[in-house]
Amino acid sequence: MDCDFHAGLQGVAPRIVRTFSGWPFGIAWTGDDKKLVLAQGEFGVDHNVLIELTLADASIRKLPFGENPEYPVISAKGDRIAFSNQSVGSNNIWRLDLTQRQTPPVRLISSTRQQFCPQYSPDGKHIAFGSTRGGSAEIWMSDADGSNLLQLTRLGNPATGTPNWSPDGKKIVFDSRQSGHANANIYVIDISERVARKVVTNVADASTPSWSHDSEWIYFIGNSTPARGIERIYRCPAAGGDAMALSMMSGYLPLESFDGNMVYFAAGNIAGKTVLETTSLKPTGTESQVEGMPPLSFVANWTINGNGVYFFPEQFPKTLSYFDFATKEVRQIYEVGKGHNSYSMGLSVSPDGRYLLYNVAEPSSKDIMLVEHFH
Repeated sequence: MDCDFHAGLQGVAPRIVRTFSGWPFGIAWTGDDKKLVLAQGEFGVDHNVLIELTLADASIRKLPFGENPEYPVISAKGDRIAFSNQSVGSNNIWRLDLTQRQTPPVRLISSTRQQFCPQYSPDGKHIAFGSTRGGSAEIWMSDADGSNLLQLTRLGNPATGTPNWSPDGKKIVFDSRQSGHANANIYVIDISERVARKVVTNVADASTPSWSHDSEWIYFIGNSTPARGIERIYRCPAAGGDAMALSMMSGYLPLESFDGNMVYFAAGNIAGKTVLETTSLKPTGTESQVEGMPPLSFVANWTINGNGVYFFPEQFPKTLSYFDFATKEVRQIYEVGKGHNSYSMGLSVSPDGRYLLYNVAEPSSKDIMLVEHFH
């Protein structure tokens, strides 16, 4: 994108101030007429950003707010900036009462922004989830009834999510990506300190982490062979360190069984279906598909719950179902898709087994965002 600005209207030739890659989504003058603010989109980047361009020296500054901004405008005094904010479909978090399935589900945590990957705390008193409600995707927390929202992280990366609680409920492990869909790292945040610390390991692009029940390990997927793109299942010490591969095949969202003998994960099979697999821990390395369980509608739409799996099956993607490990039977729980488009990431069951959280992708929208005291 070449941005040409006229230095004057009396025969003065235009000049190029600065060249950007990508394209602009609106340009606005600052109040002192010395700078321009533009919403810029770049090739290979997931969302637009707001950039301030100083005309005198062509220097730029990325503004620390705005998620997918478009068409900025600045007030005459120059102390306010407004812009439209595109949402590609808000994911609201819903709660279903598994003990009273005749009762309609409750929209528990809602916004015009994204909510995803809800997870109950071990004591059932809190919910961790990813959200773009504050701008960039970050980890948030609420009480179990959806109240008292609290932003836990402020990393400012394009993608942050998949939170998972430590067994003592004091920490959350999650992943965050620095650019696009690559360069993923695992972080742990202490709820009381609210400072995210990177888990250092020897495997690149580590993501979708979860804790072992004894708190000793963190499971995750990692790209051990970037040229082939195989994201195997690994575990590393919870404090960081060298990781051990647990699977030969590519997988997603590893979760330890309640007895600690195996790890469940979603994977594609030779028929092109997404199925639930296990890899053993005692000893490590033996992989097998969960016998009798139908294919999943999506890699993240399942969770284990002691004696079985809650999931959305491929054949009935709008029907929450339950697979019983002992009987190998599937029963339909609730059709939650009426009036909604599709499902997004994450299921979680409360520790007492009463409630289930899921999130639904709803129609896209735009918000008008206003920033006060702009300078």
